[in-house]
Amino acid sequence: MNGNNYYLLTALPMLGELGDQPPIDGAGLLRELEPDDASYRLAETLLLGDDLLQRDAVLAGEIDEPVPAVLSAEQIRDELPLPPVLQAARQGNGLSARRIPGDALWEAYFHYAAQVAADAHSSFLADWVTWEVGLRNALVEARARELGLEPADYYVAPDLSDPIADYDAIARQWAQAPNPLAGQRLLDAARWAWLETNDRYFSFSDDELAAYAARLLLAVRWYRLQQEIDKE
Repeated sequence: MNGNNYYLLTALPMLGELGDQPPIDGAGLLRELEPDDASYRLAETLLLGDDLLQRDAVLAGEIDEPVPAVLSAEQIRDELPLPPVLQAARQGNGLSARRIPGDALWEAYFHYAAQVAADAHSSFLADWVTWEVGLRNALVEARARELGLEPADYYVAPDLSDPIADYDAIARQWAQAPNPLAGQRLLDAARWAWLETNDRYFSFSDDELAAYAARLLLAVRWYRLQQEIDKE
């Protein structure tokens, strides 16, 4: 455990509830951490995932102004190469040609995050990866059933998926959501609930800082989405 975590965690602002305006963003959190510490690498890895989501949204024309924490705006817009740990995904990483091209990048990301968890001895990040991959693939199954597709063609990093967790209720409610916004809110609420159970609260460990980063990225993501909705 980093000896500075007690002071840092007590100094970081409370995040409130999902939907509240975050008092800090991802880049601001990284500025509070020491780049050489394990906590920095854990937070950076989690926030990189949100940057990749923004990248997907920019390339799909869904948002115009990304606010990345780890990547540059040029990397978000695909004007500069991604970090080396993700570049192999651009060549397909041995995945089937039937797969959605972007899935290769996400598979590379989740395997990278799992390696960071192992290197840092972070049970939180390891658990987050398995839960997030499992949720993603449960949604793949639900969508494939609706479209009459083979879900195995669209799984991402199935070797990392949690074999025990039950996502059926979440996937069923998501599939029945009246619109994409309601579906996204349901998923983020499930993620928020998972964090409340797994946030290592009062451990003052690097894992508690990682959980703070995971909660922050959800708060920032939802607030960003709400701002886009308000523009319409």
